[in-house]
Amino acid sequence: MNGPLSFTLQARDGGARAGTLHTAHGDVPTPVFMPVGTAGTVKAMTADAVRSTGARMVLGNTYHLMLRPGAERVGRLGGLHKLMDWHGPILTDSGGFQVMSLSGLRKMDADGVTFQSHIDGSKHRLTPERSIEIQHHLDADVTMCFDECTPFPATEEQAASSMRLSMRWAARSREAFRPRDGYGLFGIQQGSTFESLRAESARALTEIGFEGYAIGGLAVGEGQQEMFRTLDFSVPMLPQEKPRYLMGVGTPADIIGAVARGVDMFDCVIPTRSGRTGRAYTSRGVMNMRNARHADDASAIDPECDCLACVRHSRAYIQHLIRAEEMLGPMLLTWHNIRYFQTLTARLRAAILENRFDAEAAAIAAKWETTAPPEPPSKEETTS
Repeated sequence: MNGPLSFTLQARDGGARAGTLHTAHGDVPTPVFMPVGTAGTVKAMTADAVRSTGARMVLGNTYHLMLRPGAERVGRLGGLHKLMDWHGPILTDSGGFQVMSLSGLRKMDADGVTFQSHIDGSKHRLTPERSIEIQHHLDADVTMCFDECTPFPATEEQAASSMRLSMRWAARSREAFRPRDGYGLFGIQQGSTFESLRAESARALTEIGFEGYAIGGLAVGEGQQEMFRTLDFSVPMLPQEKPRYLMGVGTPADIIGAVARGVDMFDCVIPTRSGRTGRAYTSRGVMNMRNARHADDASAIDPECDCLACVRHSRAYIQHLIRAEEMLGPMLLTWHNIRYFQTLTARLRAAILENRFDAEAAAIAAKWETTAPPEPPSKEETTS
């Protein structure tokens, strides 16, 4: 393709949108859920297994990959796509959140952050320029600006100071980014839950100009109601013709609510971490596969699912594997959970294209036996 990464908006249904993200490594229909591959792998999954779920785009983590195996090494080995056998698009986060969460191991200044590795204590320096350089070595289709994720709760004064630092870093990230056909840089809106600060951030980012825009600083403990309230005024501030990415979200209910408010892109560790801890997301709600009631159940985890775990195995077998701590159990549950999240976003997209989003969202939610899925993991938990 000629020119930077681009986005085609195909349909609207209320606030919900269906579109296509055009990248150097292929097109991605939206809304899209991106499985998290923190260290160059979606945990417990081969690349072929991830592809089989319908996933079209995955996320990698700048902080973890810069520490090992090292960004320059990944570049010499042909980039992250080649290294992890993933032929589709990759988005890399900037490393900013992980660094900021290491409160006892880092020192921040106006230029960037100096921090100690959580692995071996070695000292490192991240600036907007270095973060962009690392993501270039990784060959990310979508590069994220280096920013500070404002903690919650924060006073308006704290949120303003943090947001304005991120906007200065956004301008430096834009300057450092090397344009290539099919690649793009996303700006990150900050401002905590304060409408005036979100507006100021959106104006600053729009003036700089990016290929896409993320909503940062949410899913950090504010709760779903406050997140939705913030999205209600934050999302319309961002350019209509560009993709919108809600970072680190979330549960199926979070995704449906955010899509209704105009968000196009999502990532979260929930499906992978839940798979490793024995939880399955299904059309009927969340199931704990450790429970003894599954021990004699010959039915599939989810009769409506076509993944390998559901088509070939029973709840009884999955429960046995989980209780016996056999690695196949987490692998099959991870496979199932990622497939469920891909099916969910595909259903929402189809409904938007057919102008029936509200009815589809209501039908999905009505079937959940559990109305309060597990709380999303803290973003400090940075493995996938």
